[in-house]
Amino acid sequence: MIKRRKTREIKIGYVSIGGDSPISVQSMTNTDTRDVKKTIKQIKQLESIGCDIVRIAIPDMTSADHIPEIKKSTTIPIIADIHFDYYLALESIKNGIDALRINPGNIGSCDKIAKVVNAAKVAKIPIRIGVNSGSLEKDIKEKYGISAKAITESALRHIRLCEKLGFYDIKISLKSSSVPLTIESYRKMAKLVDYPFHLGITEAGTKFTGTIKSAIGIGALLSEGIGDTIRVSLTENPVEEVKVGIEILKSLGLKKGPNIISCPTCGRTEINVIKIAKKVEYEINKLKINQNLTIAIMGCVVNGPGEAKEADIGIAGGKNKTLLFKKGKILKTIQEKSIAEELIKEIKKDF
Repeated sequence: MIKRRKTREIKIGYVSIGGDSPISVQSMTNTDTRDVKKTIKQIKQLESIGCDIVRIAIPDMTSADHIPEIKKSTTIPIIADIHFDYYLALESIKNGIDALRINPGNIGSCDKIAKVVNAAKVAKIPIRIGVNSGSLEKDIKEKYGISAKAITESALRHIRLCEKLGFYDIKISLKSSSVPLTIESYRKMAKLVDYPFHLGITEAGTKFTGTIKSAIGIGALLSEGIGDTIRVSLTENPVEEVKVGIEILKSLGLKKGPNIISCPTCGRTEINVIKIAKKVEYEINKLKINQNLTIAIMGCVVNGPGEAKEADIGIAGGKNKTLLFKKGKILKTIQEKSIAEELIKEIKKDF
């Protein structure tokens, strides 16, 4: 059982972050926000697969002006991602955004940040102070280089400014494309403040490499109890980000849902485990099961029967016959051509 770091609790729309709240999964649209129809369609798609919060890019005033229309057609909380122009943040607040993400390194002077903070305070919406190793303030980078010290100092500078203004609805992200640097930065900051953390490895890469980096970086921190909301950054359809994020949480027991265990196959395998596992995974995802369920798909008699018996439901392939197990008992013998169908049919009886 993972003991989570105790933090303040904030709310983005109807989603609570920090405190004893469940760890939420976020993503970001990759549509042009000015294309309202496409943006709304993608937001709804992300919500349908389990995304809790969506961020949209606000690169100009036209994008900011579309916030009311986007909000009207969606239900999931939406965050405005702001860079360079603090006026965009003010306009987004005015248009009813649920939260802001600003990068202190590029948003402007302290007086500009103060205007944004004061407006957020009046509107009662939180701000994510997002520090990236690639956009640190010049003076901090010259003093500390690109390091965990530099990243935390940048965040602390703006946290203290918010606190002086009486604003505490803050969450923090300290991201780098370097997994070790990201981990070190969050660990360091966890000792200094009690604000909730948004975890992620920025610019993690393609679906393959990005999934690995994110699973290691985000997973390592979550296993230490650090982290309150996550976003997996992939050079891919954002739907894949949500899928990976959910699986990271499930693998650590931080989110309920089905867990498929399947053997890697070897020369002893008697059935097409790869094909069966992929089909079962696809069908199970469509069921949207929101409780723990372990499904075993095993291909031979070495570990298969034992693993299948320990699972809630599963199959163990053997020569000329495959056994279907449920709660440790053999239900029946099934033919290879109908393994996936029989397994899914049995799961559907309970879900």
